Amino acid sequence: MNTATAIAALKEAKPPASDPFTYLTLIETHLSPEILPELDNILQDADLAQTLGWDLVDKLVKLPGCETCLETIARLGNPREVILKVNESLGQLDAEDGYEADGEDTKLHAIDDVSYTHKFNALLGMLAILHSRIKTKYPSRFLADSLTAVFNAYSQNPDEEMTAAVVNLVHSLSGRRRPTLPSRKSSVNVANPAQDGDASKNAPDPEADDSIESTEVDMQQRMLLSFMTCVLEVYTNKNDLTWSGRLYEFYNPEKIVSGPGRVTALASFREDANLLAKDGLVGQLVSLITDLGLASCDRDFIEQLRDGPVYSNPFDEFEDATEPDDIPLSTGGCIVLFTYWVFSATIFDANRPKPDMSIFPDHLALLEKFLGGDEPDEVISVVPGVVEALVALGLWLEENKRITSIPMTPLAKPTSSDDQTEEEASSDFMRFIHFSTLIGLYHPRKLTKNAAIALAGQILKFNPAQEDRLRILYDVLENCDFASVKAVALNWFRDELVAASDSGLGVASDTSLFASPQAIDTVQYVVFPNLSDYKDLAVDELEERIREDILFYMQAVNFGLFLWTNSQRWGAVLPDNLDATVRERWWEPLVSSLERIEKGKGKGKGVEEETEVFGELEVLAERLRLLGAAKGFGGGSEDEDEGKGKGLVTKIKDLAEAAREKA
Repeated sequence: MNTATAIAALKEAKPPASDPFTYLTLIETHLSPEILPELDNILQDADLAQTLGWDLVDKLVKLPGCETCLETIARLGNPREVILKVNESLGQLDAEDGYEADGEDTKLHAIDDVSYTHKFNALLGMLAILHSRIKTKYPSRFLADSLTAVFNAYSQNPDEEMTAAVVNLVHSLSGRRRPTLPSRKSSVNVANPAQDGDASKNAPDPEADDSIESTEVDMQQRMLLSFMTCVLEVYTNKNDLTWSGRLYEFYNPEKIVSGPGRVTALASFREDANLLAKDGLVGQLVSLITDLGLASCDRDFIEQLRDGPVYSNPFDEFEDATEPDDIPLSTGGCIVLFTYWVFSATIFDANRPKPDMSIFPDHLALLEKFLGGDEPDEVISVVPGVVEALVALGLWLEENKRITSIPMTPLAKPTSSDDQTEEEASSDFMRFIHFSTLIGLYHPRKLTKNAAIALAGQILKFNPAQEDRLRILYDVLENCDFASVKAVALNWFRDELVAASDSGLGVASDTSLFASPQAIDTVQYVVFPNLSDYKDLAVDELEERIREDILFYMQAVNFGLFLWTNSQRWGAVLPDNLDATVRERWWEPLVSSLERIEKGKGKGKGVEEETEVFGELEVLAERLRLLGAAKGFGGGSEDEDEGKGKGLVTKIKDLAEAAREKA
């Protein structure tokens, strides 16, 4: 059946020529993009739109070009019935792949799939119209159901167009407080029939009740505010905004490596149109939240957020709410909001409020709230945007020296229980370092990882108790299973030695601990452990173990070079005979292990494979040779020291040269 025949059949059967049920079946049979203009003409009959319109929503939304028909249904259909169908259709979006009508003429019905985003935006355009038409004593009850359906659908795929559609919806439902600011405006635009269409065409609510409750306006505004904090959280979790990376670059320009092919995060967000659009959309979300009443962050609000439960889906509270304050805001969304305020004030020089908070106890409590459970790695993977916002917020607090207004004790607010001794308890600083390094390990975004580790190192320096700083460093070096974090902790330890040696450089300048042998003596067995058992390992197991920890081995060798190539400076902090014991228990077994790997892996392998096996170990072997040759390291023969570890380096270089010649 061709298009003309289908349209003729619809005209001939229009009620009262047929009953509504039969006519609905006929429409569904002939439904295709080609008949939509005629179907819209048919639906201009208000009685027919009220009778059939609600039942066509889920079918029409699958068709390209459906927006006009859906708008007509939203304006003329029964708003209470249609709104239920729209919410139901939003809940079914994730199960739909598009639309293909049945029929013998595949040319008529063959259409492109309609995207998830397109369907979502079309349905949101209907909601804005429908809510304006409903006249009832408790409109918040309809709004609660719609916001829940919209949020669940939005969370599946929060792209730029869907976010812009959400902004349009909330603007329509709340009423614009002020014109949208032109600065940093997103270039993403979507249709907004509630604003741009003709409201005079709206049919009245057939069940209208104009006796609205006095609290309903405030209830609806609070619901919209709660909804928008949830949207802000979801958008930042699904979109990499690089706030922590950009703030770190802004605060530390001297540490940023630049050159050909290297683009900084700050430059990327200035030059890339897609990234600019993300910044612009977040700005619109924040401005809308401000319009809805969240425009400042006083001490009471911080304490409520810090000490209250985590709300990730406040919609569960909508049904039982009897007054606006019963409706919570998204905890993660509020954190993201505060972070955007300080970020935009710093990077864009925007006039934004500043949260009245500090690292201790506020920021630590927020970290603990999200990461203090049994599976912090899973939390980080689920809410990476919130976690990154916490890192960026921490960077801002540290840069502005908002550490605490209360003098700290070494064990302030210990996490001890009845069966823990004081030694087993951890200080605020230790817990902060713990949570920050967890982010450095598990966060999926590299710049956030780096910023979190940098933040941990900066906060450690503010710890006024040297014993606690040493305890924290020892704890990381002994108990952390990740070589990269242990390597960073060893760098922090080295910085403590330097700060203690250079008078007047920070809290470590008092020379009671890090300027004495006690500090190195405390960590020597976790930095240079006894590796004598390596001789009993099979070569494959030995290689695997060294490769797992090669970053830390490298850092330990560099630390040894730092100490023993300048023994005149560091002699006062070196325990007696440390060079001899480290050589015997750590250096010699490690060198011997690398030689065993060289001999064992060289058998039966081609040049390319052998080069790949040894390439990662080459630098380690070279650094070990340099340490063995250091005059301050054990006092042995310099020629003998240089010989140890040199064979592997030579072997690797020979292999590499052979591979180049073969290529």
